Amino acid sequence: MTGRDAEGLDVVVTGLGVTSAFGRGTETLRQALATSRPAFGPVGRFAADRYRTGTAAVLPGSPDLDEELHRVVAEALDQAGLTPRERAQAPLLLGRHADPAVARRPLAAQGKTAVSDTAAELVAACGLREAARTYTNACVAASTALFEAASRIRTGRETRIVVCAGYLVDEDNFALFSAGRALAPDGVLRPFSADRRGLLLGDGVGAVVLESSAAAAARGARPLAVLSGWGMAGDAYHVCQPHPEGLGMARAIGSALAKAGLTATDIGYVNAHGTGTPHNDAAESAALHRALGEWAAGTPVSSTKSLHGHCLEASGMLELAVSLLALRHGELPVNAGYLGPDDACRLDLVLGEPRKADVRHVLSLNAAFGGANTALVVSTP
Repeated sequence: MTGRDAEGLDVVVTGLGVTSAFGRGTETLRQALATSRPAFGPVGRFAADRYRTGTAAVLPGSPDLDEELHRVVAEALDQAGLTPRERAQAPLLLGRHADPAVARRPLAAQGKTAVSDTAAELVAACGLREAARTYTNACVAASTALFEAASRIRTGRETRIVVCAGYLVDEDNFALFSAGRALAPDGVLRPFSADRRGLLLGDGVGAVVLESSAAAAARGARPLAVLSGWGMAGDAYHVCQPHPEGLGMARAIGSALAKAGLTATDIGYVNAHGTGTPHNDAAESAALHRALGEWAAGTPVSSTKSLHGHCLEASGMLELAVSLLALRHGELPVNAGYLGPDDACRLDLVLGEPRKADVRHVLSLNAAFGGANTALVVSTP
């Protein structure tokens, strides 16, 4: 059974809300991607002079994650045009980082501060049915939530689901990634490039309304896109390194393509995980060659983390928004920060300026500590 069939259970996207370091709203994100200028700059939220770099992609001021999540969910619901009754039928799936402030509270208070409280508060504020689940599994949290939502709709267990995810750059994670020597000391994120030296963090918050195509059609909603395939697989290799041959990610890609009823030749663009770290980019390149075969050499690829930063638990959601924009506007965003080829990353990278292309299917990839890998296929309606 594929992700697109004749039973009216295609999973469609009918609403989208997003915030990135470029600002709030999908049009703001689209315009920023078109300029190809990264959003990185000095971090002003906390003193960063003792860390490996003082650079990240952040919104001005001190935004509040709960408020930003509420805003993007409201934006997605408004665009979908759901009535109060339809909203009340939809559960919420959330991906977010555990609040680092909780660990500094007294033990008695910590036990009363569940990370899932965010989802419960969003449900109440937005008139949704229930907080179904909260994912905190690092860089695949959002894409795992999307995977679960699509599976529930595709199998008829739900008619529509709201999925949201968010991460705002904070000192706890900044210090953690700096101590792990993962942050790029030169302040530039260079995915798949020679002399790439690590990642840079970024703000990211997003939400989508997913529905069965039959439910969307019944209320006259026009889909923005189809979530046509989804896959997930583990490396079972190392706690913080990907399998060097990309075995888990290749299986995730194969599963997503099979679910969508597509082959490698149908994919017109890959929005890669591409963190700019030597191990990750080489393993992801190997996975693309393993999964797409000869087609990998001619498929446009970019990691937009080079523009908006690595948004950790929100990565899959922000990059889904980027993939939707690429489909709708026929403009593939660049892979910024590039210095030259690396033999371990032989890909058709989008460089210099966005590439015009009539694309019908986009592959969006994410990976996380523990060897977790996800692949999503997003298609034109």
